[in-house]
Amino acid sequence: MTSAGTVIIGTGQAGFQTAASLRSEGYQEPITLIGDEPHIPYQRPPLSKGFPLGKQDLASIEFRPAKFYADHKINLLTSERVAALERRDRHVFLKSGSRIPYDKLVLAVGARNRLLPVPGATLDGVLYLRSLDEATALKARLAAAQQIVVIGGGFVGLELAAVAATLGKSVTVVEALPRPMSRVVAPAISQFFANLHTTQGVKILCGATVTGIAAAQGKAVGVKLSVAATLPADLVLIGIGVEPNTELAQHSGLATSNGIVVDDHLLTQDENIYAIGDCATYPCAFAFNQHLRLESVQNAADQAQHVAAAIAGRREPYRALPWFWSDQFDIKLQMAGLSYNHDHIVTRGSADSKKLSVFYFAAGRLVALDSINRPLDHMIGRKLIAAGTPITFDQAADESFDLRTLAPKSPPTQ
Repeated sequence: MTSAGTVIIGTGQAGFQTAASLRSEGYQEPITLIGDEPHIPYQRPPLSKGFPLGKQDLASIEFRPAKFYADHKINLLTSERVAALERRDRHVFLKSGSRIPYDKLVLAVGARNRLLPVPGATLDGVLYLRSLDEATALKARLAAAQQIVVIGGGFVGLELAAVAATLGKSVTVVEALPRPMSRVVAPAISQFFANLHTTQGVKILCGATVTGIAAAQGKAVGVKLSVAATLPADLVLIGIGVEPNTELAQHSGLATSNGIVVDDHLLTQDENIYAIGDCATYPCAFAFNQHLRLESVQNAADQAQHVAAAIAGRREPYRALPWFWSDQFDIKLQMAGLSYNHDHIVTRGSADSKKLSVFYFAAGRLVALDSINRPLDHMIGRKLIAAGTPITFDQAADESFDLRTLAPKSPPTQ
């Protein structure tokens, strides 16, 4: 009997990596990769960094050229949306009318922008950033705009603010919480980036609530705040987070809870269906096995590689350390582990030197590390956290102490 092979829904980082890794694993069965965008799979991080600055073009952000898919016998279907899943007979139904069978199904359906729930949010001149088409529109509008308001002081919002300021625009960031990136970094990191943006001419307003978008002749001309102020703007950029695409899973009876629920093998309750990347919530070994949904390239790629190995016959629990990064102006922030449950913080280096690391501890154990322009700290920290290697507060703070002496030794290559 002919194998139906593996069907992957979603052509982002997770979907592409699953298809590529299956072939790297020696998987010989059919692979179908389905995406609703018209483009072949591309990288998303450059969309808020090099792409709008003109430093990267479409060809440079594609994962692989079109020839790759043909050479590796990956059936790439673009501009196709999956309408429904038939779990009993193992088929996916496309809105175009096609019906595709599968032996294994991978849901890598990602997430969508969280919409700003205020009057005027759909006006011309209010933009979001998630897709290549949105990035292309943003790049064109940035060229003509002069006064830009960015709503949201998280990673995407600050990266967009850095891009706009680099292009010589007047930029204001509006953040509802008391400090930028407050959900994910310590106050010292927030303050460093607030100062960085300020020195580059960006205004940052924290603790500010947006109540509406001001309009003139059908276009956005300002951002209304709860303090009765209106910030003038000829372009408004929204970066207030994303929501997982769970509808397809829900309609087929799969469990969802702020994401598609999977086990420690990244399987849904259907033994033939995996979910990975931004759309999946999984029991994280580095969060005391609490279910988390992580939005990062690393998480998407690692989960994709893990699932590909499982489909190819190497099945084991998923246990990869989360790590992240953000580029703003000429500064790189690198993050390892999950800091949200920490009870003690130790700093190494200084903000003045633009070389700073923050170590996060929980019950005396290192659980996360944020580094600014200290790549060695980041690399060693990832090893220490992943291995659970003990480190004292004094060792973390002392720049004269060589962290490499604590790093677990890699096994010798054969």
